[in-house]
Amino acid sequence: MQLNPYGEYAVLLAASLANNWPENRDEIEARTREVGMTMPFPRRSADHSQTRAMIDDWLRIVDATSDEERAELLNLQMAQASAYPRMVNHDGEGWHLHYRDNGQNMPLVLRSVIAVGTALHLSTRGMHRLRRCEAEPCTQVVVDVTRNGRQRYCSVRCANRAAVRRHRVRQA
Repeated sequence: MQLNPYGEYAVLLAASLANNWPENRDEIEARTREVGMTMPFPRRSADHSQTRAMIDDWLRIVDATSDEERAELLNLQMAQASAYPRMVNHDGEGWHLHYRDNGQNMPLVLRSVIAVGTALHLSTRGMHRLRRCEAEPCTQVVVDVTRNGRQRYCSVRCANRAAVRRHRVRQA
């Protein structure tokens, strides 16, 4: 049996979707494959728009102003999406846990995976490890998976831009 890395890959998937929204449903599914999800999703015409709404809900967790608010929002999302954990063996992945019912559509599966993954990420790594990039005017989501837990920028480019701004302020 393997223990799913729900925390990291799920929250990175959510950030990827939030930071660079796919043009269509197939691109969303391609992103799920990039992070290692193998299950097929039943195709529905509302998948794209409903997944967007789910990501917008998830962004409320990112933008929460306190740990308590973040936990409350996350608990609500998990209550909406999660089912009892179950052992499954599909697509040659070996036995692992799913936190959702079988046969659900893409937006519901992603809500469940992302909500549980975000909860695992925040509860094991720290409630501060999900935020917006601190380099203004950037608003990208930052998922801190660093060892020291101090990632503040979405990219080296934003970190450098912020450093240049701080330097110019000191020089003025």
